[in-house]
Amino acid sequence: MDKNGNNNFVSDELAIGITMGDPGGIGPEIVVKALADPLIRRQAKFIIFGAEEQLEYAADAAEIEPYWLRHQHEKISSNYPRKVVVADYDEYPVAAWVHGPNKIAGEASIRFCLDAIDAARDEIIDAVVTAPISKSSWKLAGCKWPGHTEMLAEQCKSPRKVMMFVAGPLKMALATIHQGLFDVRNTFTIGRVFEPIDLLNTALKDYFDIKNPKIGVAALNPHAGENGQFGDEEIRIISPAILMAQEVGINCCGPYPADTLFVRAADGAFDGVVAMYHDQGLIPVKLLAFNEAVNVTIGLPIIRTSPCHGTAFDIAGKSVANPASMKAAIRLAVEMAKTRRSKMAKVKSHNADQTAH
Repeated sequence: MDKNGNNNFVSDELAIGITMGDPGGIGPEIVVKALADPLIRRQAKFIIFGAEEQLEYAADAAEIEPYWLRHQHEKISSNYPRKVVVADYDEYPVAAWVHGPNKIAGEASIRFCLDAIDAARDEIIDAVVTAPISKSSWKLAGCKWPGHTEMLAEQCKSPRKVMMFVAGPLKMALATIHQGLFDVRNTFTIGRVFEPIDLLNTALKDYFDIKNPKIGVAALNPHAGENGQFGDEEIRIISPAILMAQEVGINCCGPYPADTLFVRAADGAFDGVVAMYHDQGLIPVKLLAFNEAVNVTIGLPIIRTSPCHGTAFDIAGKSVANPASMKAAIRLAVEMAKTRRSKMAKVKSHNADQTAH
């Protein structure tokens, strides 16, 4: 049921929205290749928010027979007779030979994302999987958001949001994201560390069905600061954030030196890890599962996953892109949506029983 009271679902089958990403990048190719896998298509219905022309180019280059139904993007619904539907935005023509930042490509990929977010908020789709966008293309198009995360947070009216990554056994959230390393200290606060601990704890419960997640928190400095010898951020900021989380019932501990924490997490000692800055967390993620790592935005009312790589303009159009990360992002979105739907059904059943008695 959407916010207007319309019942868009004809069955209990999940509907997953996939944005095509930048038309000039590898997005069209990895989307086509991922959904060409019958094991992936079996898991849900799929709506691709994109341009059919680019998808057909990608399919032809990969020698894949088109398997989708084209539909007007103005009338998006999950009530389609086919497993895969392309909501076609043919008003944004991007030449097949364009593989670099481009204003029209930016306008197109912005629109794909905005409409997919709206569809998720209206409960037409159960989750959004985003193919890579070009931040340069978005800037050329005059976009006010630097990337997906900021757009999602504003459109969903979510004041809190955190980047989480799933790489094999490792689930990791970041305290700081795209900042210069020497700039981190200027925004490094107790709240900045508490927020990813809190949101990761909620995400592990809600989407991964872990009842009491154990979260390991990384230190910022070598040797966890060695009692203030190599920096006092652990004493002044990270430890108080951990204590604050513990006081509200979160099972977290640390700060631990990052050089050992990730090894322990990969071995199963923790259900999740909070890293202090981008490369501290992303290096182990990409070492563990470079081709199958998935980015998840947590703190939103909707599910959003994406491959853990960029547009790869240098190989776009050559049909050599690996769709493994896109497949992993789709599988994770499906599993998260299943878990959430199951939990919501249990809550409704419980409430119904309470009302009956």
